[in-house]
Amino acid sequence: MTTESIDAGNHQRISELGGRVLAGGEITRDEAFWLFGLSGSADIYDLMSWANRIREQFKGNKIHLCSIVNAKAGACSEDCKFCSQSAAYQTDAPRYPFVEPEPVLGAAEEAKANNVTALGLVAAWKGLDEGPMLDEVCDRIRDLSESGKTRADASLGIIKDPKVARRLKEAGLKCYNHNLESSRRYFPEVCGTHSYEDRLETIRNIKAAGLKICSGGIIGMGETREDRCELALELRELGVHVVPVNILNPVEGTPFEGKAGIEPLEILKTIACLRFILPKKELMIAGGREVNLRDMQSMIFMAGASALMVGNYLTTLNQPVEKDLQMLRDLGLDPD
Repeated sequence: MTTESIDAGNHQRISELGGRVLAGGEITRDEAFWLFGLSGSADIYDLMSWANRIREQFKGNKIHLCSIVNAKAGACSEDCKFCSQSAAYQTDAPRYPFVEPEPVLGAAEEAKANNVTALGLVAAWKGLDEGPMLDEVCDRIRDLSESGKTRADASLGIIKDPKVARRLKEAGLKCYNHNLESSRRYFPEVCGTHSYEDRLETIRNIKAAGLKICSGGIIGMGETREDRCELALELRELGVHVVPVNILNPVEGTPFEGKAGIEPLEILKTIACLRFILPKKELMIAGGREVNLRDMQSMIFMAGASALMVGNYLTTLNQPVEKDLQMLRDLGLDPD
C-alpha cells in the first residue's frame, strides 16, 4: 500500500463525520481541526466526495452567482497587507471617487443578462458613518434595488453606528459583506489600522438591522491550517449566511507580494472542511480562484462550493462570465 492510498482509519472517521452532517448533526471543534489536518491526496478526495454529498443535500443543484462593482477605488486609509487599494502602498490599482448611478445600473443590466442573483457595491474606505456620503450610498442602493434587475448587496467597511446599518436596509440593501479575513490570532499580521473586534462589531450591527451577512476570508496569506479552522468556527458561531473564500493573488507593491501561494489540493480541502462545518450556508469561491486553482477550478463544486463570484474582481481579472456559465452547464449545475 502506498502513502497515497486511503487510510482505513481516516476513511472510517471521514465517513462517520460526513454521515452525521448529512443527518443534520454538527462536528465538534476537535473534529474540525482533525479534518483540516488531513494531508494525503486520497484522504482529501475522500473528504471531497462527502462534501459534495453534503452540498447536494442542503443546497441542491443550484449555484448562486454574485458579482461586484468597485464603487469607490483606491486611496484607502487602511493598511490591509493583501490590498492594492491601500494608500500605504505603491501599486497600479485605479483610484476614483464614489460612482455615479449610470455605471451601477449598467452593471445591474449585465448581471441580469448573466443570471447573476446579486450585485455588490464595494467601496475602498475604512467605513461608513452618518453624513452626505451615506446619503449618496443609500441613493445608489435604492437605484439598484428599484431597478429589479438583481439583488442589492454591498461591502462598505466598518459600521460602528447601528443607525447606519438600519438606513442601508431601508434603502433596499439585502446582504452586507464584511470579511473577517482570517483567525483572531493571525489578523494582526494582516491589518494594523483596525482590529478584529471592529469587524465583529460591524457584523453584529448588520445582523441587528435584519440584513443577511456575507463574511469569509482569504487563504494563502501565511496563516496555518489551524487559523483557517478557527475562522470557519467563528463564522459558524456568528451565524453568517454567505461565506466567500478568497485565495491570495499577491499584488506587486503590497507587503504580501512575495507570499508563496497555496496548492490547489489544499484549497479544495479547505473548501470541503468549510462545507462540513457550515453545511447549510452558501459557500462562495471568489477572488484568486483562476490563478491558484488553474485547471482544477471546476472541482470546487465537488469540494462543496455552492456559489461563485463571476465577472472581474476589485483590481484583478477573472475568467469571462461566459466561461464560468459553460463550466456550470458542463457539470450539470444550474446558475441561480
